[in-house]
Amino acid sequence: MGRLSGKIALITGAAGGQGAAAARRFAEEDARVVVADVRDDEGKALADELGAHFVHLDVSEEDGWAAAVAEVTEVYAPPNVLVNNAGILHFARLQDTTLADYQRVIQINQVGTFLGMRAVVRGMVKAGGGSIINVSSIEGLRAAPLLSAYTASKFAIRGMTKVAALELAGKGVRVNSVHPGMIETGMLPNALGGQAVDLTFAGKKVPLGRVGQPEEVAQLTVFLASDESSYCTGAEFVADGGVTAAHSLSSFG
Repeated sequence: MGRLSGKIALITGAAGGQGAAAARRFAEEDARVVVADVRDDEGKALADELGAHFVHLDVSEEDGWAAAVAEVTEVYAPPNVLVNNAGILHFARLQDTTLADYQRVIQINQVGTFLGMRAVVRGMVKAGGGSIINVSSIEGLRAAPLLSAYTASKFAIRGMTKVAALELAGKGVRVNSVHPGMIETGMLPNALGGQAVDLTFAGKKVPLGRVGQPEEVAQLTVFLASDESSYCTGAEFVADGGVTAAHSLSSFG
């Protein structure tokens, strides 16, 4: 019996990167996994590999959430774990950030998280409990230049997590946020137009001396999805190699 036996886990943005790593680890721990993404080919391939179920989901669309949760309920049962992982990154100076770019980041990262929580909560409460894991970022704890929209969305996720945790604590639903630091996924190259990015230099600035791997964040989400974290709600779980332990005048190594 795995650590997630009996769990029905809906993971957004699961066709690649951190989401795919979480889907693999959840499947290894005997969860019934739902791979949710807008990338149908990659998502279906991963679901087939894992013996999981794929649903097409644009997290920014209210109707899409209703359809996805209804499909999961029909195939398995209402999800009792939600990993709000889908997100995008946009680099621009404040004065160069268009309203359209800002709203796109907010709609996917922030509104998508809100819609996801709202879509699953009734089923979780009716079933007697569940775990919602909202993927924020260290940019939800600290600021970074060129990331006004992204930082705003990740701070919002952190705040929404705490509100939901307080509202749902008496109903058996736990809500926590995860704050990854520099993780080796495709998010950064995608944000930079597909160009290759060497993270070696950035890794040297991390106290642990390297960038993180998606599997390391996945391990944290397994813990939060499992009953091992039964006394954890409204909390921030950081996986950043020690970056947020420092201030800007610190030097590592």
